[in-house]
Amino acid sequence: MSLLENHFKLKENGTDVRTELLAGLTTFLTMAYIIFVNPSILGDAGMPKDAVFVATCLAAALGSLIMGLYANYPIALAPGMGLNAYFAYVVVKQMGLSWEVALGAVFISGCLFLLVSLFRLREIIVNGIPHSIRVAITVGIGLFLGLIALRNAGIVVGNEATLLGVGDLHAAPALLGITGFFVIVALDKLKVKGAILIGILLVTVLSFFFAGNKFMGLVSAPPSLAPTLFKLDIMGALSVGILNVVLVFFLVELFDATGTLMGVASRAGLLVNGKMARLNKALMADSCAIVAGATLGTSSTTAYIESAAGVQAGGRTGLTAVAVAILFLGCLFLSPLASVVPAYATAPALLYVACLMLRELGEIDWNDTTESVPAAIAALTMPFTYSIAMGVAFGFISYAVLKLMTGRAREVRAAVWVIAGAFLFKFIYLGAG
Repeated sequence: MSLLENHFKLKENGTDVRTELLAGLTTFLTMAYIIFVNPSILGDAGMPKDAVFVATCLAAALGSLIMGLYANYPIALAPGMGLNAYFAYVVVKQMGLSWEVALGAVFISGCLFLLVSLFRLREIIVNGIPHSIRVAITVGIGLFLGLIALRNAGIVVGNEATLLGVGDLHAAPALLGITGFFVIVALDKLKVKGAILIGILLVTVLSFFFAGNKFMGLVSAPPSLAPTLFKLDIMGALSVGILNVVLVFFLVELFDATGTLMGVASRAGLLVNGKMARLNKALMADSCAIVAGATLGTSSTTAYIESAAGVQAGGRTGLTAVAVAILFLGCLFLSPLASVVPAYATAPALLYVACLMLRELGEIDWNDTTESVPAAIAALTMPFTYSIAMGVAFGFISYAVLKLMTGRAREVRAAVWVIAGAFLFKFIYLGAG
């Protein structure tokens, strides 16, 4: 106990071991859905689901452990939603790159993020990006996730005449997906811990009775990690170029991690004059988790906003994150359960996360069209081009162009000109592919 007290400074933060462990359990229950969702999404990219399941658990455990022991914040990490969709559906399926090359791109972005954190350049970059564009990236990823969720549930299907159409709403996947979605939203509104996880498990159980799914067991030894361990292709990622892949990973990781860290720390009352005392340590932990996750075989690892649930339960120190890490390690023995979770069982979770991401729209200044229009363009083009990278590119370019044409070029920071110019150069000389 004295060792825990000395390392985590429990009394100084007004907490105790029991409170921290309960907070860790609370956070874990709200984010454990990722052990089912991540293998499902990355499996669509051709990655072996069993190995991705192990990589997901290990990356979450390792990232949370580093955050807890090194930065001493009650913030858990795991492979990020949105980033995994970009990895699978854009980089691999749309751009045609192998998942090994995609992992290499994640590794490179993690190394860049590590350098930015090490040399304390984060604030310069983040402060140089307009708030409206940051919001648009979050909203656009939400719309993109929503489209993927509706497709996985069979609610939205391809249509030659209209591009998109309504699927068979009498089919079991659609009906079970809709049921799961309403259950998740209702339980979350009623403040039931683990609402998303309960929804996924409920649909999975129902699939055995109504959709022909077969139960494969609950517990077993962890599958082999060998199919994904150290399979990243760094040179392949570098040969493709960094604008469409690495830059998007980097920007989203940067904003997502920073925003989540600040938001959870604020909820916990850990900000001093609006700043995190150990922010750079937290960002270093996040960066190390990205690099480690890529070597294990998963898309970008990032701080989870669900950590706010643990903070609400009293978590104030890194012991909360350490508890989350231990619980993720325990999940390694649940691979049979993870292997039978169908895509339409995780679709409700994706759709609910997408809905939550859209609430950021209220932060945009809709009265200033030089701010709101680029944000809207960025958000809309992500799902309609099926590319987060395109949305980011169109957002930055339109922001710079509109500010220039309305005589407000001085409002544009250097970072925007650089990013917009880089994307414009790519479109003109290298094409949009």
